[in-house]
Amino acid sequence: MKNTLFKGIIAYPITPFDKDEKVDIVLYKKLLERLIVSGSHGVAPLGSTGVMPYLTDEEKEAITEATIEQVNGRVPVLVGVSNLTTEKTIYHAKFAEKAGADAVMIIPMSYWKLTDDEIVQHYDAVAKQISIPIMAYNNPATGGVDMSPALLKRLLEIPNVTMIKESSGDVQRMHYLKRELGDDVAFFNGSNPLALAAFSAGATGWCTAAPNLIPELNVDLYNAIQKNDLKEAQKVFYKQLNLLKFIVNKGLPRTIKAGLKIKGIDGGFLRSPLKPLTETEIAELELIFKELD
Repeated sequence: MKNTLFKGIIAYPITPFDKDEKVDIVLYKKLLERLIVSGSHGVAPLGSTGVMPYLTDEEKEAITEATIEQVNGRVPVLVGVSNLTTEKTIYHAKFAEKAGADAVMIIPMSYWKLTDDEIVQHYDAVAKQISIPIMAYNNPATGGVDMSPALLKRLLEIPNVTMIKESSGDVQRMHYLKRELGDDVAFFNGSNPLALAAFSAGATGWCTAAPNLIPELNVDLYNAIQKNDLKEAQKVFYKQLNLLKFIVNKGLPRTIKAGLKIKGIDGGFLRSPLKPLTETEIAELELIFKELD
């Protein structure tokens, strides 16, 4: 397999804002620390959970630097650097590398529908400007682009592209990648409800926001998989499945912040146009937590 530092549970930290919708770096570091000490095997700031598209360049840089400083080498760091343009993606990738990131994650964001050739050229241009690994991230729901398995195979021909994160919700793609590429590539699951199925298909890890709320259950699932204990893996997975579905259905930033509040932890505020969960949704989330207990 192409060498990768990343395996297991890769946790997404949220980006907290104060009441004036300014990024709260002090609170961010506290929330990030929770993810590290609770057993996450890596962290991935500036993804969907971190509302990366809603941040300015300066805010992205501040989050990147704060992450590297707080982690302090304890777990590998995967920084989201995606942008609409290749120029901006290169800028953020170079910044992340200089700051000390172990790898970067790129999703092809698109207003106009991109061709496969345009996507390959986009990744290749970034890869030529940095020396750290790249995770190619496929999430048609948020990026607006659905990268086919054939396209993902093309991207892996780029030396720096050593990892794939598959979030289309189609576990058959994961089986395809494993069958076609064997142990030559590390692929990661980004679809919470497919966590068990993805590990069964050979996923190296699970990129998820869930460790903000249920880190023990997430790590227990991975440990059961490592021990080839299917019965225990099923038990642990089914216990957390309702929460995993809720997180996806209601939106990552909203549900994580609401869940933290229910647990008595300050998760900060959201940035407009995102708004908190409704009272009905919060009551539903509280019920899910009670079932977990």
